[in-house]
Amino acid sequence: MSIPPPPGPHQPQGPYQPPQSGLPQYPQYPQAPYGQQPPPYGQQPPPYGQQPPYPGPYQGWGQGYSPYAVPAPVNGLAIASLVLGLLCCLPGVGLVLGLVALGQIRRRGERGRAMAVTGSVFSGLGLALWVLVLATGGAADFWEGVKEGASDSSSLSLSTGDCFDTPDGTLTGDLVSDVTAVDCAKAHDGEVFATYRLKGSSYPGDDKVGDSASDRCYGLEDGYAMDGWAIPGDVDVYYFTPSEDSWEFGDREVACVFGNTTEGRTLSGSLRNDESVLDADQVAYLGAAHVLTAALDTVPDAEYVEDDLPGYRAWAERVTTALSQQSVMLRAHTWPQDAKGPVDDLVADLGKARAEWAKAAKSTDVDTYYGHYDKGSALLDPKRTVTARKALGLATTPPSYDDGGDGSGSGGSGSGMEV
Repeated sequence: MSIPPPPGPHQPQGPYQPPQSGLPQYPQYPQAPYGQQPPPYGQQPPPYGQQPPYPGPYQGWGQGYSPYAVPAPVNGLAIASLVLGLLCCLPGVGLVLGLVALGQIRRRGERGRAMAVTGSVFSGLGLALWVLVLATGGAADFWEGVKEGASDSSSLSLSTGDCFDTPDGTLTGDLVSDVTAVDCAKAHDGEVFATYRLKGSSYPGDDKVGDSASDRCYGLEDGYAMDGWAIPGDVDVYYFTPSEDSWEFGDREVACVFGNTTEGRTLSGSLRNDESVLDADQVAYLGAAHVLTAALDTVPDAEYVEDDLPGYRAWAERVTTALSQQSVMLRAHTWPQDAKGPVDDLVADLGKARAEWAKAAKSTDVDTYYGHYDKGSALLDPKRTVTARKALGLATTPPSYDDGGDGSGSGGSGSGMEV
């Protein structure tokens, strides 16, 4: 043990310092004066020129931060764009919302970019599909299908010339929309010979719709079956109209149909005989005959002449005019050699008939009217046309007029004098 030398003149006197042992020395902090609390641990002032050996107390999170990360919100327009794009209900709106959402996401730092992109893509595809459908008329077909399925009592969803079967084999009562189209060469329940659409925004009522269909369908019959003699006597005209329920869905179509009047019996073969089936000579003959048929069809509603003599005189005048027009049409056509003679004979009979109908139109009393009417009607006997019809290859069996019809069972020509 050595004794340190005494302090020199440049060294201050101080307490005894033990020798260094090689162990770490810890700083000594001054004690607090009597009656005062010492400073908290970690806040004692370090000796002059030294740093504290341990860090200060635990520091809280800085300004603008929190202990847990909060995710950015999802953009609402991106969600809407995705929904509309997937549903494809409003593709234009979905596309616009998706593009707007992408801009907002970039500016605001929101989430939902993938949803906005997906919604925009699907909306764009949907918009392109709608444009294609509208350009090709597919939308009209779509709504037509919706209309036909709207009600079981809607009119036929078939076109002119189509033959069909019904579920119960009848054409009476409410006709369901699930009719089955079949080949006209096979047995079938009905054949559509005309269709037309009703007008108006509100349903006119069952009676008005039925009356309209009755008048219109009988008038359209000759356009499909020009030769009434070729229509079997047990075939009648039926019509199917929109119901009040289907009217609300845009159903306005009336279907005019040929059907058999005998229960359990069907049609066989098409009843169509128009320009698409007949030759030019047959069409010329039937066209002239229809002029007279149309005039005869305007007979007054009064059952007896004495109940409406002025009305019957006006009717006789219309028939006189039709006979003149029919004769001109028959003379103007160049007929085949074997048909020329019979047609000329027919024209001569029409001239005689015209003279009698003209006198009936000028009659001043009922008896005189009946006298000329009877003579004029006899000259229009259908049997007088058989020879000309045979030469032209048309039906030669005169129809039955038991019910005052034109031979088709439909009552289309009230006079029963179709030539």
